[in-house]
This record gives sequence, structure tokens and C-alpha cells, in this order.
Amino acid sequence: MLERVSTWPEEAQEELVRSIASIEGKHLGSYRLSDAERNAVQRGLAEMREGKLASDGAVEAVFNRYRT
Repeated sequence: MLERVSTWPEEAQEELVRSIASIEGKHLGSYRLSDAERNAVQRGLAEMREGKLASDGAVEAVFNRYRT
């Protein structure tokens, strides 16, 4: 199929390049955090350092309360 691409109209070839670039970015590229995501990560790390995370027992208790 790739050998046939050279026979496609230029517009179709450009569309293929855009599609391949999108697929590559999705599967192999680096994800860039938005400012909101970056702030959320920083808050989470700060809370972890401050010991504000729930213990395993507390998390298990919450799950057990809502399991049927």
C-alpha cells in the first residue's frame, strides 16, 4: 500500500502525512501538561510530602462501605 501512495493525488498524500503524524504523536510523542494539570500535579506532590494522603486502611474502609 505504501508503494501506491506516490500515485495518490497530492491532497490525499498530505492527508496521509497528517494522519501518520497524529498517530505517531498519540503513541510515541511526549504529553505536555496544561497549566491546570501541572498545578494539580504540584498540589498532589505537596500534599504527599505533607503526609496528607489517606492510609491504605482508610481507602479500604471507604471501598468496603460502598461495596454491595
